[in-house]
Formats: sequence, C-alpha cells, structure tokens
Amino acid sequence: MIVEEYSFGKIRVHGKTYTNDVIVTPEKVVCEKWWRKEGHKVFLEDIKQFLLEYSPRIVVFGTGYHGLVKVQREVYSFLEEKGIEIYALPTRDAVRLFNEIATREKSILGAFHLTC
Repeated sequence: MIVEEYSFGKIRVHGKTYTNDVIVTPEKVVCEKWWRKEGHKVFLEDIKQFLLEYSPRIVVFGTGYHGLVKVQREVYSFLEEKGIEIYALPTRDAVRLFNEIATREKSILGAFHLTC
C-alpha cells in the first residue's frame, strides 16, 4: 500500500504524514505542498509540470474529503488528448483507487486535496 492512511487534513505516504495537499507516484511523494492557483479548482497549469515530468498513463485526483475540488475541463481535454486515464473522486475513494491501481500499474500519479 502506497498511501497508508487518509483522514481529513492528513495523509500518510511511505511512512511519513503530510498535512498539505500532495502529489505522489508509487515510488515517492513528488510534491509535498501542492498549491493551485485557485484552491478548489485544478487548472492545467497546476498539474502540467508533473504530467510532463512523470508521464503517467493514469492520473487520480482526490477532490477533498467532501469532493469540493473541481478538475477543470482543460485538464480532462489535455489528458484525453494524450491517452491518459483520469479519475476525480473524493479523496478517500481516490486513495483507495490509487492504491489498487498502483499494485499493477507503476505509471500512475495521484494528486490529493486533503480538506474540504
């Protein structure tokens, strides 16, 4: 299991607890303080550098405890053009899906919002 625990405002990945939004791969946390230009929206510029650097085949967005974060259409369009699968779910469900997929697919990126 990559993400060992998630609760409102906290996530434990590879034995370390984080209280800021994070971006992870099966191997490591690639961003310990993921910041977006608008807190409850994900724009392409908020995630693009990680997509280009890690070239995932699958991206899982954790949209917060209550699912309030909205992944913008431009992100879906970009990922669809590249043939990348995308999932956007409340963070508890996103963590579960990320862990499940990561057992068989190492080319996955998880971007998790921890509150809201």
